[in-house]
Amino acid sequence: MGRGAATMYAGSLADADCIVIEGSNMAENHPCAFRWVMQAKLKGAKVIHIDPRFTRTSAVADMYVPIRAGADIAFLGGLINYVLLNEKYFKDYVVNYTNAATIVGDDFKDTEDLDGVFSGLGPFKGDPINGFLGEYDNKSWQYKLSPTGVQGGQPELPKGPPFDPLVRSLLKPAAQRDPTLQDPKTVFQIVKRHYARYTPEMVERVTGCPKDAFLKVAETITANSGPERTTSFCYAVAWTQHTYGVQMIGCCALLQLLLGNMGRPGGGIMALRGHATIQGSTDVPTLYHSIHGYMSAPSALKAHDTLTDYLKTEVLPKSYWANQPKFMVSYLKSMYGDAATKDNDFGYDFHPKIDGDYSHMPMMVRMADGKVRGMFCMGQNPATSLNGRLQRKALSKLEWLVVKDNFETETASFWYAAPEVKSGEVKSEDIKTEVFLFPSAQVAEMEGSFTNTQRWVQWHEKAADPPGECRSDSWFTHQLALRLKKMYANSSEPRDQGFKNLLWDFDYDAGKYPADTRIQGEPEAKKIVKEINGYKSDTKEILETFGDSKDGTNKAQNRKADPNNSPGSHLGWAISWPANRRIMYNRASADPSGKPWSERKKWVWWDDAQKKWVGNDVPDFTATKAPDTPAKPDGIGLDAHSGADPFIMKLDGKGWLFAPTGMVDGPLPTHYEPVESPVNNPLYKQQLNPVHKYWKRDDNALAAIGDPKFPVIITTYRLTEHHLSGVMSRWLPWLAELQPELFIELSPELAKEKGINNLDKVRITSVRGSVVAKALVTSRMRPFMLDGKLVHHVGMPWHWGYMGIAVGDVTNDLTPMVADPNVSIHEGKAFMCNVEKA
Repeated sequence: MGRGAATMYAGSLADADCIVIEGSNMAENHPCAFRWVMQAKLKGAKVIHIDPRFTRTSAVADMYVPIRAGADIAFLGGLINYVLLNEKYFKDYVVNYTNAATIVGDDFKDTEDLDGVFSGLGPFKGDPINGFLGEYDNKSWQYKLSPTGVQGGQPELPKGPPFDPLVRSLLKPAAQRDPTLQDPKTVFQIVKRHYARYTPEMVERVTGCPKDAFLKVAETITANSGPERTTSFCYAVAWTQHTYGVQMIGCCALLQLLLGNMGRPGGGIMALRGHATIQGSTDVPTLYHSIHGYMSAPSALKAHDTLTDYLKTEVLPKSYWANQPKFMVSYLKSMYGDAATKDNDFGYDFHPKIDGDYSHMPMMVRMADGKVRGMFCMGQNPATSLNGRLQRKALSKLEWLVVKDNFETETASFWYAAPEVKSGEVKSEDIKTEVFLFPSAQVAEMEGSFTNTQRWVQWHEKAADPPGECRSDSWFTHQLALRLKKMYANSSEPRDQGFKNLLWDFDYDAGKYPADTRIQGEPEAKKIVKEINGYKSDTKEILETFGDSKDGTNKAQNRKADPNNSPGSHLGWAISWPANRRIMYNRASADPSGKPWSERKKWVWWDDAQKKWVGNDVPDFTATKAPDTPAKPDGIGLDAHSGADPFIMKLDGKGWLFAPTGMVDGPLPTHYEPVESPVNNPLYKQQLNPVHKYWKRDDNALAAIGDPKFPVIITTYRLTEHHLSGVMSRWLPWLAELQPELFIELSPELAKEKGINNLDKVRITSVRGSVVAKALVTSRMRPFMLDGKLVHHVGMPWHWGYMGIAVGDVTNDLTPMVADPNVSIHEGKAFMCNVEKA
């Protein structure tokens, strides 16, 4: 659909008729958002929890549905098959608002044709450090284009703005469509064939979920979707942390589009972020492959030699991304100020280009091989991360390591306190890494903003100075940047011009520095927010959303909530960056003529008298574009969309059931097994995601399929009382007392088989390592019957380490270093182990 965020806000869950929570223990891990689930339940909504473990979320759900970890695509695919087979899809929505009617090219081959893979699969040709096991060429996934229509490609393009000629040169003819959905090459028919084998019986065979329970879920969500009713899905990292995590979420999006739940109140997908401002980290961003506004980082591996080359490669001419030339120039001007001119491509050559995969896992593999000299580690604790033993080994190969955190973390202390050092296997004197530990200020000791799980940017004030030499992350980054600029000030080296010309003007204005602080050198946080928001480079006026100047207020400080009897979009509370819309794609809340699908579910609609879109939210659409506006055949940007195309970030204005671009592992979600699995894939000959990432090395070994030495499925999870690796919680006496010890949850059946009693010490072993934990024997865990084989399932939290008040073994010493090929997230939610009494 085009954006990397929740499609809704948590308060909209109160308007849902059914809420499915899958991939999350929402009640315990996201209790603030869960209040809206309980409000919906009080109003009569059905709440369904699908999870391997019976949790507090399950306890208040109307329906708990057991499923083994890692099998969610099989379950969701079964729901898609049910919807299509029983014609439960919202036909008017599907035909008009999705690419269901679009015809795919003749060369496309589905998993049905190739037994589990798509056309275009070949070996990976890039740097092995990237970890890819295969690579798709997506040419055969493309739409079949109309034989006539506007075609771009002017040979001579003017350099620099205005960029309309460049954007227009990228135009292609429109895709062919069949609104009857009967052509066998339509997306609708391809999707129907793709999921035909995902029957209720197959769902039970793959997931371990009883057929009757699956059918009850299918009946409930279809009964609560359509013009009068909406269903929401909520997920968290139990969907993302798989070698097919992105496809898992895409499968849910496909289902929600078929049901007509996207862009409507009480509908959509609530992506639950696990901690403060994780959404902001992608918006700003801190990701290696992105720059501000979700634009791709310039890359030496793409046709990005000049600014024009970059734009020709990245711009989507028939979507909101047609504005990317403006975004990119604005970004470069914000980076380099007056040094960015039309004559020098706005400083494009000052900007570094990535030349490989610099995400966490390949970075640590490079480090373990001695190819990384130093590392800054701020608010991260890789010593307790996946395959922790390998990552601690990597840290030992550094020349220097800077750790900035609230307490001395496992990463800061690995050289003397890691398990392999304590056991004598590794000697501290053999570790040459020089560690610099910088104490960090706490949240209450600095001002700034948080971006929460529903995309709201909210301001927090500073309450007190941090003690001693503790400093905020912004102070540290600001001072480091100033010193680097000073270091490069007289350099004539081309590679240093980025720092030399970097516009870094976040100091307080003269006479404005706060008088009530002893900390000197802090940047002005509101200037950083101004930078993120955007401003006119000549007058410094702050911009309103996409271009209009405003009064200069910090809208993150807004605190005006809607009254209780209102729709509750709370447009006066904080700001949902960048446009303050609370439900994305909300043009889809009205029918093609602009009228609400129903009075009960009205949200945004066309007011013919005012000639604009009005309602309970900021329209996610051109405000004055009438519903009957035709698409311009030669139009660029949103002019290429009609007034009935809600998904403005996509080339065709449609929600994609089938993704011809954007996914490196296939245009349709497909069930593959976790990299470590007790069974062969019952659905296809292809066992694993064919292009997943794996770094094959002795210190990252994997268990074979059905390996009898590792017969038990293990999943990892979080507790309410602790936060991530425990740095912010295991040092606090109250929280340490509430959850003092590492434990493993196992079923009574497995405990009996292994002779384990409650509170016994248990050793859990994977092919990569072993840990010891207390046994919690509970019926919250259960064995599953998978393809005729009884398989036990256990679960462990991963908050412990060897520093702090509450200490314990590192659960992530068990996990493999494998990853999803789209975003390089690891697979910590489903792998294999053995459990024995210690």
